Amino acid sequence: MLEVSEDVRAEIGDDEAESLLAGAHAPDSYDCTSCRQPGDSLREPTSTVLFVGDETAVLAFAHARCVPSQVVPVDEQQLRGAVESIGQAAPAPAAVPVPAPLAPEPVVRVAVPEPITASPTPPPGQPQPAVLGVTCGIVLCGDTQHAALVVEPTGPVGRPGGEIGQDEFLSLLTEHGFQLVTDVNLAPVRPRAGWSVLMAMGQLHAILQPSATGGSAAWWQAHQPLQVTPGWRAAAARKSEVIMYAVPAGTIGRQPREDLLRLAMDRAAAGGLLAAGMLPLAGT
Repeated sequence: MLEVSEDVRAEIGDDEAESLLAGAHAPDSYDCTSCRQPGDSLREPTSTVLFVGDETAVLAFAHARCVPSQVVPVDEQQLRGAVESIGQAAPAPAAVPVPAPLAPEPVVRVAVPEPITASPTPPPGQPQPAVLGVTCGIVLCGDTQHAALVVEPTGPVGRPGGEIGQDEFLSLLTEHGFQLVTDVNLAPVRPRAGWSVLMAMGQLHAILQPSATGGSAAWWQAHQPLQVTPGWRAAAARKSEVIMYAVPAGTIGRQPREDLLRLAMDRAAAGGLLAAGMLPLAGT
């Protein structure tokens, strides 16, 4: 019943992965690292979640329904706290040396539902992943506060082989069930099954999309877990969902306050440049 993703296998090695799958090092019972509720690896599908610091990694377990098996970057200084929070020590088989990661970039990168290129256009044959800005904020839909993410690329997002500079970002998302928003006051519907927002230890880690092989895969993943405000975290936990808004490059930009962000979103919606979907929250 244990699931070990290819990313986790690559970090811990084939021998350790096979030992886990054979039950040698996997606990029969555990506290889910996502929902904190008890789990039983003998009776229900269980994900292996590898928290990776600068020098060490700690293996934890989660209900497969909560989060997929994956590697989660964690600041090395927070690793001890992470071990305490998942309710288990770091036994020798679970703590494995890992290479020191590269220094984080000032922006985050994303893989969208199909391969893309982004301006400035890379050399032929060398497509680059799009560079996205992700902003967290509270959005009022009617009388209800919702935790929201606003995603905006730094340049046009196109399809492979498409016309250079042509922006297909919104159409790529609407093909996955996101909808164009005409009124921000109205909460959007959910996109296709498999989309979710991954939180772990109170931090934002990734936006997940349906995987071609089943389950979920990272559509966007932070180089380092992103801190969110207590209000944002509380709003997300209260509804167990997060609204993801998306706009083409140059539509909103950086806004220093939530009221200014809302005005920019209203303008984008009026211009037909705002897409959104209600994503379930995975983790805590």
